[in-house]
Amino acid sequence: MSDLFSTEDDESKKEASQNTPLADRLRPSTLGEVIGQEHLLGEKGSLKRMLDSKRLGSLILWGPPGTGKTTVAQLLANEIGFRFKQISAVFSGVADLKKCFEEARFYRQQGQNTLLFVDEIHRFNRAQQDGFLPVVEDGTIVLVGATTQNPSFELNSALLSRAQVLRFESLSENDLEALLVRAESLLGQKLPLEEQARIGLIGMADGDGRALLGLVEEVMAAADDDKFFELGEMVEFLQRRAPVYDKSEDGHYNLISALHKTVRGSDPDAALYYFARMIDAGEDPMFLARRLIRMAVEDIGLADPQALVQANAARDAFQMLGSPEGELALAQAVVYLAIAPKSNAVYKAFSAATKLAKNSGSPMPPKSILNAPTKLMKNEGYGQGYIYDHDTVEGFSGQEYFPEAIGRQQFYTPVERGYEREIKKRLDYFVRLRSKEIK
Repeated sequence: MSDLFSTEDDESKKEASQNTPLADRLRPSTLGEVIGQEHLLGEKGSLKRMLDSKRLGSLILWGPPGTGKTTVAQLLANEIGFRFKQISAVFSGVADLKKCFEEARFYRQQGQNTLLFVDEIHRFNRAQQDGFLPVVEDGTIVLVGATTQNPSFELNSALLSRAQVLRFESLSENDLEALLVRAESLLGQKLPLEEQARIGLIGMADGDGRALLGLVEEVMAAADDDKFFELGEMVEFLQRRAPVYDKSEDGHYNLISALHKTVRGSDPDAALYYFARMIDAGEDPMFLARRLIRMAVEDIGLADPQALVQANAARDAFQMLGSPEGELALAQAVVYLAIAPKSNAVYKAFSAATKLAKNSGSPMPPKSILNAPTKLMKNEGYGQGYIYDHDTVEGFSGQEYFPEAIGRQQFYTPVERGYEREIKKRLDYFVRLRSKEIK
């Protein structure tokens, strides 16, 4: 009889194991089994050094989904012999935090330290984040928070000053391939995919290990006899996974930064790629239009005065045509800006002029260039000595326009590229004329 019950228990455990998500069944049991994050867990990694020193402070684990943040937090607690407590900021409030802190104090009195793992810690408001400060400072807990968003924008500076931020990276193609091999070993069979389909599956995961294992489960559920799926067949039954991109989160800032820098770097192909990724992910085209206008004035300026015209025209064309037709006008502007000669001379000149304007007080302009609408002002010398530039032979008087207290300044220095070469010639001509006038 006992043998019968034992067999039934084994079958129940086996069935329960098969119903457990593959990601949970493959969860590493030691830090050495974690795939990826070599910069943190390798021999020279920051986490490895912390563990070797037997000291672990509070941490913020920042990175995309499916990169191992929760797993690493659990294994860290095991490694240092701490009690592991996990909560999610999505489902927890002040009462839940107080309960966690009281539990941690109780266990600490029993000689057991607590590692409190807070998933999506950025969801807590500023006041809730402040609630961690006293229990972190007095050692009640070691806080390990996980977030997909940039901590600099989402977490209190006071909390950040008490925790080390560790950046988790998306899993590489090699990491994801290693994860597939591990999954196949657990399942006891190869995935029914042709080589290109296997590569395509890794691409669909977009660096997310948990997502990859979810796709593996879908592939296995669709497997039939000895058939191996080609890439097109796999895409058809899996459908296309939406790009990993949230317009309100870090991906938004990463991609717009990449677009701006590739335009600045005069690489039209890379710029089009990032532009297409943002459009494909549902970015507001008008946001992109505004950014293109900014690029035109910041990175091109007067090296190509048509850059701003093109960017504004692309915005107007999009407003006229809408999506998707108008997106081509924005794409044209992306290419135009990327291949245009580059200059940040006006950008630097404006920054320098702004700095001087803020720090120079309020010196009076030369009286000669001020109007004198009243007799008193005329008697005070307003307007005296002013030369009407159009009355001169060259159309240029060379008189001084800066306040006397400041003296002549030079903010704008055109570069030797594009139309600014012509502007430089013009400015040099004015310098020569001014020199004649002074003599």
